[in-house]
Amino acid sequence: MRFTDLFAALSAHMLEPISPASPWKRLLKVAGYAALRLVGNVFRPVKNPENLHGKVWLYVVSQNNYDSLHFIREARPDAVLVAGQSKQIGRYNQQVNRLSLRRKLLYYGQLPRVYRTLRRTEGERAWRFFDLIFNAIGYYEVYRRALRHYRPRAVVFANDHNDDARALLLACQAEGVPTAYVQHASVSTHFPPLGFDLSLLEGQDALDKYRKCGPVRGRTELVGMPKADEFLARRNQAPRVRRVALACNALDDLTAITHTLDYLLREFPDLTFTLRPHPGDPRDFTFLQQRHPRLQFSDARQQHVFAFLEAHDALVAADTSTHLEATLLNLASVYVRFGAHGVADDYYGFVAHGLITRANTLPELGTWLRRQQQHKPLDLYRRAAYYNATLGTPDEGHSQQRALRLLAEWLPLPR
Repeated sequence: MRFTDLFAALSAHMLEPISPASPWKRLLKVAGYAALRLVGNVFRPVKNPENLHGKVWLYVVSQNNYDSLHFIREARPDAVLVAGQSKQIGRYNQQVNRLSLRRKLLYYGQLPRVYRTLRRTEGERAWRFFDLIFNAIGYYEVYRRALRHYRPRAVVFANDHNDDARALLLACQAEGVPTAYVQHASVSTHFPPLGFDLSLLEGQDALDKYRKCGPVRGRTELVGMPKADEFLARRNQAPRVRRVALACNALDDLTAITHTLDYLLREFPDLTFTLRPHPGDPRDFTFLQQRHPRLQFSDARQQHVFAFLEAHDALVAADTSTHLEATLLNLASVYVRFGAHGVADDYYGFVAHGLITRANTLPELGTWLRRQQQHKPLDLYRRAAYYNATLGTPDEGHSQQRALRLLAEWLPLPR
C-alpha cells in the first residue's frame, strides 16, 4: 500500500510525519528509529503480566483495535491482548502484552537486497519511502520466531494492512497458525485482499469491497459491529439538531477546518459545536479554542467514539468511518470535504450508497443544518443496513455474541 498512487498523493502535512519529504529528514528519522527503537529495544527486555504460551492472541496496533477486540478477551479465558514491543496503543499502552522485537536488528543485512528489488519494481518511490522500508525490515522473521516459541492456538487481527500486522499474518501462514480477522472500521477497495482463515465482517459493504481487492481466502461471516452493541439501545431520539459534532483526521486541511468552524459558529450561535481530531493527528488545535471560546473539544485518546457521538445530534466530517457510527446512533450526518486534496472523494462510498448526504459549499452546509434544526428524522439508522448485517434482525445489538459464537465454532474453547 505504501507504493500506491493513493498513498503518494496524500497531502504534504499528512505525509510529513509518516515519511518526510526531505531526504535528509528521512535519513534522520531512520537514524532515530535505529537508535531509539532497534537498539533501545535490545536494552529493554519484555516482561509480560500474562502467559502467552498456547493462548489465542488478539493482535492490536492501535487503541481502536483494542476497543474492537477487547470483548473477546473478556469472554474467552484463553485470549490475551498482544502488541509489538514499542507500539503505541494510546490509553491502553499498559494493558497489552508485548512481543519482543529485540532481535529485529539482526535482520537488517537484508536491507540492500530489499531496497534494490523495490527500486526495480517501484522506481523512485522506493527512495521516496526508504524510511518505511527500513522500518518494516525484520518484523516477519521476529514474529516467526515468536510463533515458534509461544505456539499460540490462533491469532485474531483487527488490522489487515499495517506493515507489522501484515508481517505477523504472513508469519502465521508460514508457521501454520490459524488466523481470524474482526473488522474494526470501514474498509475501502485500496486494502489488501482478505487472507485470513476466518473473517468476521460488519456487513455486505465490506465483503463487496474486499472482493474488489482480490481473491477472498478462507471463510467469511457478516456479524455487524461488535463495538457498537451497548450503544444501539441508546439511539438519538431528538427531533431537532441542537448539538453538532465535527470529526477530522490528518488528511483534512487545517485552514479548511478553520474556515468551516468560523462559518458555523458565526451562522449558528444557538448551536453547540464539538471538534474531535483523530487520535493519530499530531497537529495542535489549541488555537481554535482561543479563536472560538465556545467551541468544545473531544479528546479521541480518552473518549470512546460512541460516547462522543451519543452526546450529539448531528455530525459534520469528511472521509471517516465515524459517519457510519453516527448513522447507527441516528445522528444526522453530512459529508463535507475539508480541503481540495486529490487523495479521496467519498472514500468509503457513504454518499454514493445513500448513507449520508453531501454539502459541497459552506452555504449548502448551512442550508442542510437549518433543515435539521427544524426536523431530524428518527429512522436515519435504517440506512446503515448495507453496512451492518444485524440491523433489523434478532441479532441487532448482539454482534459480540454472534462473533463469539462463530469464533467458538471455528476454535472451540479449551475444556
